[in-house]
Amino acid sequence: MAIPDYQTLMLPVLRLAAAGEQRVADAAEQIADDLGISPDEREEMLPSGRQRLLHNRIHWAKFYLSKAGLVASPKRGRFVATDTGRALLATNPTRIGVNELKDYEGFREFFSGQKSSDDDAVPVTIAPTVETGTPEEQIEAAYQAVQSALRADLLERIVQNTPAFFEQLIVDLLIAMGYGGSHKNAATQLGRSGDGGVDGVINEDRLGLDRVYVQAKRYAETTVGRPDVQAFVGSLVGHGATKGVFVTTSTFSSQARDYVKHLAQRVILIDGERLTDLMIEYGVGVRVSRRIEFKRLDEDFFSEE
Repeated sequence: MAIPDYQTLMLPVLRLAAAGEQRVADAAEQIADDLGISPDEREEMLPSGRQRLLHNRIHWAKFYLSKAGLVASPKRGRFVATDTGRALLATNPTRIGVNELKDYEGFREFFSGQKSSDDDAVPVTIAPTVETGTPEEQIEAAYQAVQSALRADLLERIVQNTPAFFEQLIVDLLIAMGYGGSHKNAATQLGRSGDGGVDGVINEDRLGLDRVYVQAKRYAETTVGRPDVQAFVGSLVGHGATKGVFVTTSTFSSQARDYVKHLAQRVILIDGERLTDLMIEYGVGVRVSRRIEFKRLDEDFFSEE
């Protein structure tokens, strides 16, 4: 079965906590066994790849329960049900979620962000806006949405610009990635079309010990097929080249991608999605608008010697 959201996990987490002290890792294994979660699903990671999804959701279930006073942490890395938590379980609840936790004053204060010591404080909601996702999941989902919009904007602006602009963009990107050394010695400028089917050549290293031949096609929707790629490979053979990069703002057909897998030459196909990913990664055509730093509790600071 799919991994339940963190609210659905609150009741199983509280039940385990009522049975004795628990660790998140142990609770995750027990809950996974009880719910029939497969081994592959247990290993599923957050998009960042930094934490298992199940562990993350159990962590937040435990955290929210603690804000309601239903669980406590008697020692580092462990949690256990409080008397209040056991009293709630005694009512045989069928579900525990954010709405149920609002019955507890401590959670209401946490949920609204109000400070009881400051009557004039402006409430700031810090709980999830989509209550089925943990804060990390929502942050990462929002980040991916922003990245997706940025990729679309980049492609739109590239297609709207001139071929010369696109060719210069490729030079800027390759230089940012470490090829050629600098704009001055990047080798032959892209845009010298008609040179045997090659748009340009760039040094693979600062000394120019090897060269990469480049083809750039600025299309809005046209899929680049095998014939175009095959013609480019033929140009590489004519130049005695062994490495080439074919860049397009659109996509490559499956036949084109299959074709380059079995060549003596090393040919890399970069489609619009990959192009914009590289631009974002290497800071070409984009700039940082805001940095947000997240911090976690330093368990070592509070650990006993």
